[in-house]
Amino acid sequence: MARSSDQKAFLFYYYCLKFSLSVYSTLFSIIGLVILGIGIYAEAERQMHKTLEGIFLAPAIILLLLGIGMFAVSFIGMVGSLRDNRTLLKMFFWILLAIFIIQLLLIFIEFFFENKMKELIHANLQEGIKHYYDDLDFKNILDFVQKKFYCCGGDDYSDWEVNLYHACNSTGPLACGVPYTCCKVKEVPGEVRNTLCGYQTLNKERLELIDIIYVRGCIHAISLWFKDNFEATLGIVFAFLSPQVVGLFLSWFYWTKLDDILSQSDTVDFRLLQIRDFRFKELDLRGAGWCLCLPREGGYIPVNTDEDGDTYNMGDNNLEPQCKV
Repeated sequence: MARSSDQKAFLFYYYCLKFSLSVYSTLFSIIGLVILGIGIYAEAERQMHKTLEGIFLAPAIILLLLGIGMFAVSFIGMVGSLRDNRTLLKMFFWILLAIFIIQLLLIFIEFFFENKMKELIHANLQEGIKHYYDDLDFKNILDFVQKKFYCCGGDDYSDWEVNLYHACNSTGPLACGVPYTCCKVKEVPGEVRNTLCGYQTLNKERLELIDIIYVRGCIHAISLWFKDNFEATLGIVFAFLSPQVVGLFLSWFYWTKLDDILSQSDTVDFRLLQIRDFRFKELDLRGAGWCLCLPREGGYIPVNTDEDGDTYNMGDNNLEPQCKV
């Protein structure tokens, strides 16, 4: 009775791990496919309008890479869990662990090399500002960020000088100005928005513009927001990393459980196997099929014999001699 109870508990633990990892991998495979589909659509639109080339700025490229990565890794875990394939499970575990470590390193770099990261982001943002009116995706994202975080440009409002339409040596109504999303104008529902509220601001000093536009750059504004809202920042990081930790634990436990099952079912001590006066070329493989994998009663390789002529059943742990007929 106790043995039966242990067997049931063993099987219950095995199937719980199998089901959990299968559901986990399938769910993230579907999410990866959805992200990939959105990325393909966004990239097709981007190519039609031919906009940004920077990998850090084009949302379509980021979505494509994210979708492909999520689907590929999750698919490996899904197949490995469904087929009890230890090789695929190990691949899934180590790939996921490598991704997890890389993300931790990026967080570490962001904290301890903040200025270098800001310079990198600023350089890419300036490239995006140059093509502000050419890329609708980037334009919408930057407009949202400038309104949400009350900022203007990357480092400060003067970054808009790099844009062809906003440069002070340009002609037109936008010359030497900033977009309306930089303005400190309270929007009133129903009223027509003044899109030229940032007119002739780039040639003025910061103190003159305090009541007109946001002079602080978005890089600094977002950085300050994360520092001021430490709990929210910690929650975002936890929400981003915790699913990966779950996947690592599930794959590790399932992998070790399969190792236990295989070690328990394998009762043959291969160290006792000896090949005496045997030639593989003379092996009779009739009945093995085209794949040379079908079983045959009595096997294909002769059973080992001792000096007295007794044969041994290698599947028997006691290795008791059997009479040779």
